Amino acid sequence: MERKPHSDIINQTDVILDSIADGVFTVDCDWHITCFNQAAERITGVPKNEALGRTCRDVFHSNLCDANCVLKESIRKDAPISNQSIYIINADGERIPISISAAPLKDGRGKIIGGVESFRDLSEITELRKELSKQYSFQDIISKSESLQKLFNILPDIAESESTVLLQGESGTGKELFARAIHNLSHRSQGPLIIVNSGALPDTLLESELFGYKAGAFTDAKKDKPGRFALAEKGTIFLDEIGDISPALQVRLLRVLQEKTYEPLGGTTSIKADVRIIAASNKNLEQAAANGNFREDLYYRLNVVSLELPPLRERKEDIPLLIDHFIHRFNTLKNRQILGVSEAVLTTLMHYSFPGNIRELENIIEYAFILCHENFIQIAHLPRQFHPDGDAEDGAIQGSSLAEITSRAVQNALKRNNWKRLATARELDVDKGTLRRMIERYKIPTP
Repeated sequence: MERKPHSDIINQTDVILDSIADGVFTVDCDWHITCFNQAAERITGVPKNEALGRTCRDVFHSNLCDANCVLKESIRKDAPISNQSIYIINADGERIPISISAAPLKDGRGKIIGGVESFRDLSEITELRKELSKQYSFQDIISKSESLQKLFNILPDIAESESTVLLQGESGTGKELFARAIHNLSHRSQGPLIIVNSGALPDTLLESELFGYKAGAFTDAKKDKPGRFALAEKGTIFLDEIGDISPALQVRLLRVLQEKTYEPLGGTTSIKADVRIIAASNKNLEQAAANGNFREDLYYRLNVVSLELPPLRERKEDIPLLIDHFIHRFNTLKNRQILGVSEAVLTTLMHYSFPGNIRELENIIEYAFILCHENFIQIAHLPRQFHPDGDAEDGAIQGSSLAEITSRAVQNALKRNNWKRLATARELDVDKGTLRRMIERYKIPTP
């Protein structure tokens, strides 16, 4: 059979490359562009005849050109690299978000003679995400549910008032985010927002934390110390888990609400409090007041404006939005490039009841980031409770710290690999020395 001339093969290659929707270009070993398809022209705004022969850096002006060139890394490792998100500068000076994949080019003897890179314009996807973010985001609160959209509509009016606000809802529903939103939208936004977790401190310590103390008020009080109310002057104080404070402290807080004054421990002079109070509880304070477990007069003082935050199981339409939000956040924090979750993961999470609400979903995604070294989070990367043979106790991460999540991830990986450290290190993508230090740091018992 008669062989086709070399020029015919090149022309056919150009036709094939020009039929591809993604931009494609090739370079030689000196980084000069040797091929540039029509989609590359369209995305960059650079004509093919101007691109050919120039270095790829001169054409793309990418944010990775200086130190982290994906094509250079692919050639160095002699392996393809897929789906890296970067920016380039087009011919009009505009930043264009693209997703790139790169691979080395070899001749018939296997010698590397250059590289090939394909890239996809993500501008439309980025704009859509921005529009969705604008539509369903309010002061960092993300929701498309009807119940929260109604709250979004009235929140500016609530913020403009000076009224005390009571936020009620289960743990992990975002009460602190709502408190921040009210503060940020109010005329006190230039003042401080002081957050106090009332349930995290013993009563004696909480009293001095809230109101401060004078030197000599108790044994270790060497000098005056301002309390949280003093620190929140002309701003807002957020009292979380207000239902956990003692009856004695409830009386002192009632005085602040009624008279706008307080006295530091050991003090004799009342101090005026120019502070707005936002309180929150995961308990039903109305029921607690009716049962005698919370002062009725304090409840009514706190309950001037009451907002009930729905649990995540009642706003499941928000789960995909929140997953995307947390993936974007952890990609930024951890310098990763995870694109999303698999359909199986999304289906599984949509059917889960989330007793820990949004905080639990965030922890689940953070846990998955530890195990996932692929483009998409799979079922295997979720806590054990989501595996077919898992159970809720072993997989529960509600309220867990990152150290606890990491410890559990390492222990589960060791179990899956029959306690073989080399296999476990490979799964976790760490070296044996790092794995050994993790076992020691988190005191993981090994057989």
